[in-house]
Amino acid sequence: MIQKRARQPVVFFAGSGPGDPELITVKARNLLSKADTIVYSGSLLNPKLLQCAKKNASLYDASLIDREKIYEILRDASWAGQLVMRLHDGDPNIYGATKEQVDKLQADGITCKMIPGVTSLLGAAASLNMELTLPGNTQTIIITRAELRTPVPEREKISKLASHGSTMAFYLSVHLIKEIVRQLLEGGVYTFDTPAAVVYRATWEDEVIITGNLADIAIKTQKARITKTALFIVGNVVKPTGYQFSKVYDPDFSHGYRKASIQPKVDS
Repeated sequence: MIQKRARQPVVFFAGSGPGDPELITVKARNLLSKADTIVYSGSLLNPKLLQCAKKNASLYDASLIDREKIYEILRDASWAGQLVMRLHDGDPNIYGATKEQVDKLQADGITCKMIPGVTSLLGAAASLNMELTLPGNTQTIIITRAELRTPVPEREKISKLASHGSTMAFYLSVHLIKEIVRQLLEGGVYTFDTPAAVVYRATWEDEVIITGNLADIAIKTQKARITKTALFIVGNVVKPTGYQFSKVYDPDFSHGYRKASIQPKVDS
């Protein structure tokens, strides 16, 4: 029988960042150092982060156990009065399978609190020194994945999303890159010359960056034998031929915090 504690049991869901152990948030790192029970994403988490855990913490690799077992560990530890942490790779709210965990825990009267993390897309963009929303190119980012075992709604077919011509980022899909390229071109906006990049293990020590365009990115990626743990990014922002400067910092642009330093000329 589970011994319930007087105060409300809590499970903390936190993101560990994209790979570089210094890219975990201060809040998540502090929690990691105090947690009694930690369930972590062993297949994607940098193991160096676990060195921050206290010596007597109970550690469970989520890649080796199923959904029900993970739930039981989180439930039992939180009801026993422990400080419990579910440590996800990247950010727990993007392809983190957190909703199914939170709903079940909350149904049993356990409070769940989310701590955001740096997602791998931002880590990849940083490695590329790239601005994902570049004035004059696009102000939109579409984050998606290719369909395989996990279904994708018909309205979110790659060819339909590609018709916007915005920045597109594909998670969990690099093994299907050839098919993705085909569907991107079907959208009628991207061309073979559209810039593209693949970033393998973004921000890790063994990070690999491949750049090209839709004509050659699949071939380059396959030659590098990259089939998992990589972001595929498509759009003119990868290698822009031109862009507009931000209006916010224009000397002739006024806003709520600054008046224009260059006043418009008035004809006499």
